[in-house]
This record gives sequence, C-alpha cells and structure tokens, in this order.
Amino acid sequence: MDALALFWNLVPVTLMQGLVYAFVALAVMIPFRLLSVPDLSSEGVFPLGACVAAALITLGAHPISATFAAVAAGFLAGVTTALIHLKFRVHSLLAGILTITMLWSINLRILGKPNEPIFGLPNIFDWISPAIMTSMGLQIAFFAVVLASLLGALWWGLQTDAGLGLRGVGANPQLAPALGVDLVRYTAIGLGLAGCFSALAGALLAQSQGYADVGMGVGMLVNGIASVIIGEAIIGRRGLANQVLAPVIGSVVYYLLASLALSIGLNPSDLKLATGVFVLLTIGWPVLLGRGASAARAL
Repeated sequence: MDALALFWNLVPVTLMQGLVYAFVALAVMIPFRLLSVPDLSSEGVFPLGACVAAALITLGAHPISATFAAVAAGFLAGVTTALIHLKFRVHSLLAGILTITMLWSINLRILGKPNEPIFGLPNIFDWISPAIMTSMGLQIAFFAVVLASLLGALWWGLQTDAGLGLRGVGANPQLAPALGVDLVRYTAIGLGLAGCFSALAGALLAQSQGYADVGMGVGMLVNGIASVIIGEAIIGRRGLANQVLAPVIGSVVYYLLASLALSIGLNPSDLKLATGVFVLLTIGWPVLLGRGASAARAL
C-alpha cells in the first residue's frame, strides 16, 4: 500500500519527465524507423542543447534566442553525423559514436566547466508566465502543448513532398536516387531534424531544473529505444500517425513503469540494467522464437 501511495505521489513528476524525454524518443524514432539509419548521437546532442542554452543565458541572451540557438546546434550535430556516415562511408553507428565523442569536448568548451547553474536567471518559463515554475500542473501543460504542436507539425511535414522523399530514403535507399531523391540531402535533413528534437529537450530540461551538465545525456539512447518499443507495442507502427505517436506514448508509459519499479523497491542504480535487459529481450525475443520454431521443424 505504501508503494502504491509513493507511486501515486510521483505520478506528476514522472508524467512531466515522460513528456520531456518524449522529444528524445522522437529523435530516436526518426533515424531508426523513418530513415532506417541507426544513430546513437542523441546522447551527445541532448546535453549539447542544454549546454548551448545555459551558456547563452548566463551571457545575458534572451531565453527564446538561447533555445533556438540550442535547436540550431542540434540540427548541425545531426547533419554532421549524416555527413560522416555518407561522405566518409562510415557506418551510421560509428558515425554517431564519433559525434558523441567530439560533442563531449565541445560541450565542455561551451560551458567552460562540467556543469553550469542557471538558478535565478531568466528562462523560457518565466518569459511565458512565472507561475509555470511554481506549478507542476502548469509545467506538464506547457510540455504537453509544445509536444502536441511539434507532433502536429511533424505529422504534416512528413506528408509533404519533402517528407515523402525523406520516408522514401528510409523505405528504399537504393531506389530513392533513381526517383530523383537526393540521398545525402534527405538523410542529412532527417538526422538534423532528430538532432533538433534532442537539443530542444536538453535546452528545456536545463531551464526547468536550473542547470546544465555535460553528462546529462548518459543513458538517453537506451531510454529512447525502450520508449519507442513500448509505444509500438501499445499502438503499433502501421500508419504515419502511429509512428509519430508511439514514441510519445511509450516515453510516458516507460517512465511511469520506471517510477513504479522504484516505488516497489528497485534500487535506482539497477534501473539502467533493467532497461537494457528489457530492450535486449524485446529485440531478441522474436529471434529466439524463430530459432525455436526452426529447431522444432528440424525435429
């Protein structure tokens, strides 16, 4: 009973957390599902957005300008990953690892130190309404409105000619160039778009919690993959609307499940292990079933 009461008390915080990290889940879904290009760079782009926003705010920049600059930096990071992958013919996973490695040093350069507090400085929430920072409900509403707006824009954009070209690259990268689709351009745009979502999440979280840290992206990729898998298990991924909504629903459910696990006694240090095992089982289970069926047929 105490565990359920604790879980219920954590629901507002967990819901807000799920909405924030839904941006990262979207950033994971775009390359994995729409482009069929596995990308790991979210773990570096997420803190990049936080570091850029925090550094500019400490220099006196307007929070809106700082947030847009963070999003632009995320786009450039995504494009960089795409160009490393395509121009240097490096596998996308290695390209993402290289981007993460370089961004670690870049983030340190941007902040000048491992972390930067921005308590008491203007932020995007104060600019909209000072009441947001004093109310968990208003913060949830803020993130929900921003997320819904971006989801609507993404859903619409993916149905335009440019969006169809991007989806065509993921569906058949060999055929797309024959149809006049520039593989490099659309892959760069897709990974850049994913970088925008990750960086925006980092910028908003830094302003919400009052500091930025170069290590705040550790584990984001696995959490994002888990969110995508959970969301697709709940609503499927047939149809564009389901593809776009699945990461958001999965993110909220994932963090609610994580909160429930912590409430019933799971050690916080074991949460990453549990998440990794969950992702591994989810990915490997169909393979194991296939092998089992093959073995049964062989017998």
